[in-house]
Amino acid sequence: MSFGIMTAPQQVGYDEILRVWREADKVPEIEHAWLFDHLMPIAGDPSGPIFEGWTLLSALAAQTARMRVGLLVTSNRFRPPAMLAKMATTVDIISGGRLDFGIGAGSRPSHPLARREYDAHGLPYHDQADAVAALAEACTVIRRLWTSDSPFDFSGKHVSLTGAYGNPHPLQSPHPPIVIGGRASATLRVAAKHANIWNIPGAGDIADLAARSRALDGYCTEIGRDPAQITRSIFLPVSYEHPAKTREKIAEARDAGFGHFVLGLADPYPQGAAQWVADEVIRPAGA
Repeated sequence: MSFGIMTAPQQVGYDEILRVWREADKVPEIEHAWLFDHLMPIAGDPSGPIFEGWTLLSALAAQTARMRVGLLVTSNRFRPPAMLAKMATTVDIISGGRLDFGIGAGSRPSHPLARREYDAHGLPYHDQADAVAALAEACTVIRRLWTSDSPFDFSGKHVSLTGAYGNPHPLQSPHPPIVIGGRASATLRVAAKHANIWNIPGAGDIADLAARSRALDGYCTEIGRDPAQITRSIFLPVSYEHPAKTREKIAEARDAGFGHFVLGLADPYPQGAAQWVADEVIRPAGA
């Protein structure tokens, strides 16, 4: 099993997140650390502070040395994929090859606090089918930009590139691991083709999550890919008052085939939060 933490960059200060990440980088049980990708708060004060994910990730990557780092997950709706590929390459190089590249279709309209950030930033918001199709094209061109040794053109419904070329390439070969987040069948089909790691929020019933994982197996089989090539990842919130509940969820998810755990730390972060989660959650869970 692999364990990491997630610090949502909302309703907190930069110094608070940096403190937790620096501490976590010294805790061997914590192998990876994550931010999320929103432009306005989705919890707490709707007008509260929030940081942009990729620029913050770059700063944190430069001030850590061991943990893998990433966004869980980037909204493909926010940035053109060729620009995103360049940003990710930069972070991979800054981190010394520690980037896990998380990406997803973008927020669903059923979450009003997430939906409003598109209008507030002048970003188009199309239906979910359109967003998933755009995600598939984005994954294709991002991988090509990371690996192609010569310029190429790409003409798709959502992405059109002429003379596209990524230089430098990421440090990781053939490219940073691709983490695709989502639960809908259409997104799982994209994950079957492109993902090294598939992530899903773990708040729901474990039987449903296991069924989604089996569906991913089936989509892999349809295209001739070994399902075992995709690591199953789950996000689980941590309760400082009741860590046993998180340990129970970890055990359930492990038995359902999940091996990559992202533990969400709630703000405000207590002093020693990273060591606490290692002592109270990760080690007792059998790491």
